[in-house]
Amino acid sequence: MIELRPFASLGGANHGWLDAKHHFSFADYHDPARMQWGNLRVWNDDTIAPHSGFPPHPHRDMEIITYVREGAITHQDSLGNKGRTEAGDVQVMSAGTGIRHSEYNMEDVTTRIFQIWIMPTRSGEAPGWGARPFPKGDRTGQFVVLASGYEGDGDALPIRTDARVLGAALRAGETATYPLGKDRKAYLVPASGAVSIEGVTVNARDGAAIRDIDVLTITALEDSEIVMGAAA
Repeated sequence: MIELRPFASLGGANHGWLDAKHHFSFADYHDPARMQWGNLRVWNDDTIAPHSGFPPHPHRDMEIITYVREGAITHQDSLGNKGRTEAGDVQVMSAGTGIRHSEYNMEDVTTRIFQIWIMPTRSGEAPGWGARPFPKGDRTGQFVVLASGYEGDGDALPIRTDARVLGAALRAGETATYPLGKDRKAYLVPASGAVSIEGVTVNARDGAAIRDIDVLTITALEDSEIVMGAAA
């Protein structure tokens, strides 16, 4: 089953410095049919103006993954962590028992991110933060695990939940597969391009809520950059 969520149907708000689109209920946008998808709770498509951002604010008991599509985001938190994550790279914050952080676009250009929140399946642990580059060449024609709650997933950033976040870069006509399993769910968003899944066309920034598919097959209709969350 694939439920297409066109970009035009997403909730959201334009705050001037921030143009936010919400794939799931978030802030003032509430849709009882779009509360979560498995462990996935939030998928925000944020456009952040230069020299602006989110001032310090608290979180707890949430795994927060930020995928930078364009520009860069600068993170700082109450643990003393500070880092700049560029386009194509990923940062992960495990809020754990509690953390305060800020996220700013310190650049002279607009920054665009996907921010993904996944509910943890382990709690009571200290907060943490990490980031790393993921060369786009490694993702050409295949899925690469960017963040994972499982051992043995290579260089993926660790998260404390039964889930993975994956990325792929497909040229037009290329196909990639992922062994999802019929007992699990996935949520896929092309950062750019367009893909076909089981005959359903998913355009840039549309969402596809996927379940009851054992092996997922994605074919690029044009050059595409794909981000997907797979969760229990």
